[in-house]
Amino acid sequence: MATPAEKLADALDTLHALQNKGMVAIHTDDISTVYRQRLTKNGFLKEVLKGWYIPSHPDERPGDSTSWYANYWDFCSRYISEKYGNSYIVSADHSLQLHSGNQTVPAQLVIRAPEASNFKTDLPHHTSLFHMRGELPAADLREKQNGIMLYTLPAALVFCGQSIFTQSPTDARAALALIGDSSEVLTILLNGGHTTIAGRLCGAFRNIGRDRIANDILKAMKAADYDIRETDPFETKIDVGLSFKERSPYANRIRLMWNTMRNGVIEVSPRAPGIPQDKDTYLKAVEEVYVTDAYHSLSIERYRVTPELIERVRSGQWNSEGNKDDRQQKDAMAARGYWQAFQVVKESIHKILDGANAGTIADEEHQDWYRELFGPSVTAGILKAGDLAGYRTHQVYIGGSKHVPLNVPALRDAMPLLFELLASEPEASVRAVLGHFVFVNIHPYMDGNGRIGRFMMNVMLASGGYPWTVIPVEKRAEYMSCLETASVTGDITPFAKFIAELVQLGMDGKPAATLENIK
Repeated sequence: MATPAEKLADALDTLHALQNKGMVAIHTDDISTVYRQRLTKNGFLKEVLKGWYIPSHPDERPGDSTSWYANYWDFCSRYISEKYGNSYIVSADHSLQLHSGNQTVPAQLVIRAPEASNFKTDLPHHTSLFHMRGELPAADLREKQNGIMLYTLPAALVFCGQSIFTQSPTDARAALALIGDSSEVLTILLNGGHTTIAGRLCGAFRNIGRDRIANDILKAMKAADYDIRETDPFETKIDVGLSFKERSPYANRIRLMWNTMRNGVIEVSPRAPGIPQDKDTYLKAVEEVYVTDAYHSLSIERYRVTPELIERVRSGQWNSEGNKDDRQQKDAMAARGYWQAFQVVKESIHKILDGANAGTIADEEHQDWYRELFGPSVTAGILKAGDLAGYRTHQVYIGGSKHVPLNVPALRDAMPLLFELLASEPEASVRAVLGHFVFVNIHPYMDGNGRIGRFMMNVMLASGGYPWTVIPVEKRAEYMSCLETASVTGDITPFAKFIAELVQLGMDGKPAATLENIK
């Protein structure tokens, strides 16, 4: 008779086979009742709707949203297709957002289908689908992208609501920048006689510096005897050099985010003291904060380390082979890696204090920080040597976040741009806050993004003479919430204020993070 472990292994083999077929949304017809119940009981499947499941991890705590947000788009793709085939379409607004590279999980995804009957399907974690009954646009205005039926990009720009230009301006501008020439939208505008929309798109294209497309729309509509009035649907003008030659939206999204957010950061940040004259004293202060920084930064990432372990690592008394306590401390490798990374980050700061460009140094040396951070884990056999190669080669998700980090090809376009922006940014506060935010938003590594993001922040703070700033583990929830708000809504103000308050406390000699009352 098979043991319980063998029975579970058989069920996992079946789940693995389904996943190898690309199945994320798993219906009861896909798997036997016995296997489904066994996998659900052991935490490997999670029910979404009656009859529908997604893979999950046994370690997930009750209420954890990670598996849902990570599988959201793949689940919707199959669930909606099973219901309507290809005879549906996602709303023009959501289509535009997806074309623009925004894969944030929406509170409600609106789909339209001739067979729908205007009802809502509740999904986990306060998300839902709304099934709107309506006719589909012409076939040439629809396309399938990642398994989901969308309006084509030109059609999404024509049929989206006016509010998207004010409520999601980064999405709208990134989408507009993807249009190659006026003919892409003109065919739809002319055939439909969409004079009001034509005027709105003229103003929108002109807002991002695409006067030629705006003028072509005006001329073509007038040539067809349509009377149109140009209106700018955006609330503000921008001064940012967008690229109009790329068919990927991600680089322009980052340029737009940076341009939109930087003034908000400057408004709430304390004025930069400037590069200190006494560089040795500054570097000594950085060294003195190491134990506090390591404890709080590692604790934020849920590592369990003690100040005593961190001190032994710093003093050279750490020995993974000879010290029984260290062998039992499963997070000792993280502490050792943090110490090694801290040393090379200090060297980066030294170069910046000597006059090197902070963005250039971060570009050239951030991979060194990463390799030092995880080198001890490779030496100990916990990680493979190939894990030190650098940027990830697979999609990654952030626990509990609606934000979906960039795909692999996109991150390789985005990272050079991040360092270009850092190198050209004149304000140290902006380099620190947006350098940290954009880095973790991209999430270029499979692990270590938070720690390296905080190293990035402190390297950029040093470039303005600000003190090394430790984010207290006690403020972890607020820290993560501020990052989530910036990623999902585009509002950087809470995060900028959060960092500014911590920096100001440090400037006043009253740092928020200490080792008091820590055992």
